[in-house]
Amino acid sequence: MTDSLGWRRKFAVLIPSTNTSVQPEFDAMRPAGVTNHISRIRIPNIPLRGDDDFNELIRLIAAAQMEAVDSVMSCEPDWLVLGISAETFWDGYAASKKLKAELEERTALGVSMGSDAVEATLALSGARRLGIVTPYHPVGDRNVVRFFEEAGFEVAHIKGLCCASPVAIAHISENELQEALFSVNGPDVDALVQVGTNLAMAALAPRVEAVLGKPVIAINTAIYWHALRTNGITDKIPGFGPLLERY
Repeated sequence: MTDSLGWRRKFAVLIPSTNTSVQPEFDAMRPAGVTNHISRIRIPNIPLRGDDDFNELIRLIAAAQMEAVDSVMSCEPDWLVLGISAETFWDGYAASKKLKAELEERTALGVSMGSDAVEATLALSGARRLGIVTPYHPVGDRNVVRFFEEAGFEVAHIKGLCCASPVAIAHISENELQEALFSVNGPDVDALVQVGTNLAMAALAPRVEAVLGKPVIAINTAIYWHALRTNGITDKIPGFGPLLERY
């Protein structure tokens, strides 16, 4: 028997309970026959005043994650999609691969997540020198830089927005995001990358890309593109730039 709505694929989507951007952005990219089934990683909306608070946020997410994974598995999904990015970059490249392996073992499903997805999108253009925008505090930015450097990239510039809480990440406006993107651009940059899935940048990225003439990767677009394409779903989805319109 095939699911009447998700007759092509049912995606189990993990999102922190504080995140208000992933669900609407993923749903806007969803082609017919694919359904998104959200499981929320329950965390408090703690104040983020610096590195210690941000480390605590990562700890809280890790502690609650597997319960959310186990919960969504009862709908018998076909694929696991992580709508969260910080932990996929945490502690470097090897740790990212270890996290993916643990999730695959737990679920017996394939996994799409931010670190892998961005790496795959960068391979399309051959970009090596990056300008990166994050919502994180310095400890988060250091982990992002470490991941990309261990993956063979060079981070020319990074801008952390030091958001005041997990919920506040989604309050960053398009104008603020655009200013941040321009601030990490330069002649020494091949591509711009935005991480932090609660930053709503899926619609903005292609507009900035058209102005700058170089790839601008919004992480939610990269994650959902990766999930679709690795499942053999090649529909072209307008409004989100070359990833979903061309590749």
